[in-house]
Amino acid sequence: MRITDLMIKETMIMDLQATTKEAAIDELIASLAASGRITDKKLFKEKILAREEQSSTGIGGGIAMPHAKTTAVKEATVVFAKSRTGVDFASLDDEPAKLFFMIAAPDGAGNMHLRTLAALSRLLIESEFIEKLMNAATPDEVSALFDSKQAEEEAKAKEKEERKAAAAAKAEPERVIVGNPDSQSFVVAVTACPTGIAHTFMAEDALKKKALEMGVNIRVETNGSEGAQNVLTADEIRRASGVIIAADKNVEMARFAGKPVLQRPVSDGIRKTEELITKAMNGDAPIYRSEGKSSGDAPAEKSGSIGSKIYKDLMSGISHMLPFVVGGGILLAISFLIEQVAGEDHPLFQLLQTIGGGTGAFHFLIPILAGFIALSIGDRPALMPGMVGGFMALNSNAGFLGGLAAGFLAGYVIVLLRKVFAGLPRTLDGLKPILLYPVFGLLITGSIMYYLFDPVFSSINLGLIDGLNNLGTGNKVLLGLVLGGMMAIDMGGPFNKAAYTFAIGVFTSSGNTNGLMMAAVMAGGMVPPLAIALATTFFKNKFSETDRKSGVTNYVLGLSFITEGAIPFAAADPLRVLTSCIIGSAVAGGLTQLWNINVPAPHGGIFVAALSSNALLFLLAVLIGAVISGLTLGLWKKPLKTQ
Repeated sequence: MRITDLMIKETMIMDLQATTKEAAIDELIASLAASGRITDKKLFKEKILAREEQSSTGIGGGIAMPHAKTTAVKEATVVFAKSRTGVDFASLDDEPAKLFFMIAAPDGAGNMHLRTLAALSRLLIESEFIEKLMNAATPDEVSALFDSKQAEEEAKAKEKEERKAAAAAKAEPERVIVGNPDSQSFVVAVTACPTGIAHTFMAEDALKKKALEMGVNIRVETNGSEGAQNVLTADEIRRASGVIIAADKNVEMARFAGKPVLQRPVSDGIRKTEELITKAMNGDAPIYRSEGKSSGDAPAEKSGSIGSKIYKDLMSGISHMLPFVVGGGILLAISFLIEQVAGEDHPLFQLLQTIGGGTGAFHFLIPILAGFIALSIGDRPALMPGMVGGFMALNSNAGFLGGLAAGFLAGYVIVLLRKVFAGLPRTLDGLKPILLYPVFGLLITGSIMYYLFDPVFSSINLGLIDGLNNLGTGNKVLLGLVLGGMMAIDMGGPFNKAAYTFAIGVFTSSGNTNGLMMAAVMAGGMVPPLAIALATTFFKNKFSETDRKSGVTNYVLGLSFITEGAIPFAAADPLRVLTSCIIGSAVAGGLTQLWNINVPAPHGGIFVAALSSNALLFLLAVLIGAVISGLTLGLWKKPLKTQ
């Protein structure tokens, strides 16, 4: 299969108009959708953005390779695009990206497709070829360049195979080691990225080429979509001066125990090859210990800002907590409905209250939140002290704030203990995870929680609840406006999660009774998809047929309190859609507080409206917000151009 079988001319964009990273992603996805190569733009974009959160696919040198492997893809495709001015893609070299290759692979992509995509990735580390692509003016020129280059590479590969076959006829063939046969320097490497269809192989080729230039022998194992290939042998690992792990996902590490190991993002394996090879060759890296962490004079190297690290750790806790919120919350909502019909003595009401409420799922919210925040920071040894710290916060009325503090505290206590115990004899390594970390981690975390965090955060939490209970009407409406608007700012992102988590914290701290803030965030979260549905229904000339069909599903998503249904529309037209939705969501949130509506359930949308203190006013608040947003968007958006 040729690269141009996947990189079809119909999807190429020779003059990308986008000026921001997200806009560029949206424009590339739109080209895929227009050609019928994907079935679900929303799902595909979610996968693309999830990959970008791990590390930017702007690999430097003016190239960006956003990619995803998902069921939303009908047929493996590469979208080529070129920007004249360049786009800030958060690239590794901080330079704007001008060439874009969006790779869309179906979940069940065959090996032939994956190998072709890998071949494409390998071509993109050659500067002369990139320069030719920069100067290409038409899709035909781009296709011709790739056909010619692939033919050249295939000829080289054929010649190499012939040489190997000739050598095999004379002697037992050796495993392929790139470099200088006379050199005594030998390093091994593993490359991997979460998707395994681009960066994995680019890093492999970049490391091999640089090693050849430096006269260093290297063996590279790849962890791509087809699994581990060219797997390193125990003898190769033993002989290596050092190990390079250029990976954005977990790889098997125990085999490298006792070796100097550099752990870097896969992008460093593409752009910082000389630095990595030099350090590995000199053994200039932390010694890896088989308990799962490295130790030595320097910690394992990581990338990313402090803010992104805190956000990742926080989202780890929230994402693991949400199933408890949704599962327990829905069961609680059903129990309240049963109570209204059959009374609180009904056995089904008592059963659902037990399963979902304070002694069931909801009892675990804060411990799970704290435990998985700690796990994200300090790995498995931090999970137990984090959960215990969260449980202590729950029992001391420190609430969500105390749970958040417990998670970060436990995680960094384990990080500190690793450094403290780093100098112990290696014979004691086995005691660290089964004795030292659990005992000292729990003792330190528990003591700080008991004497400092629990009293402080209990006071803050109780003061916050008391303040909310005594807010005047004006302040309540203002808070409702803010919470409702936050639900629409990023529709499932940090602002949305912050508002929702705040409301959940108030709800659980009140014994699952104070649902005033829940009413605001639920109404605010229901508005965006409902507004999209209304706009696509009543302003048909301003939306494509595909958008109108998607708009219909947003009626169901909005009524179910699934804000993410509006994301594809916000991505395609962020200014109009986000502004319109924020206005309507803020109005809906404010109205719930003006009318003093209490929704004692954390999820469910229209299905739990009957539980609210005034179901009709709650639904009216949602309707008013949706109509305001829908009209604003419909009137603001320009009609589609007729062909």
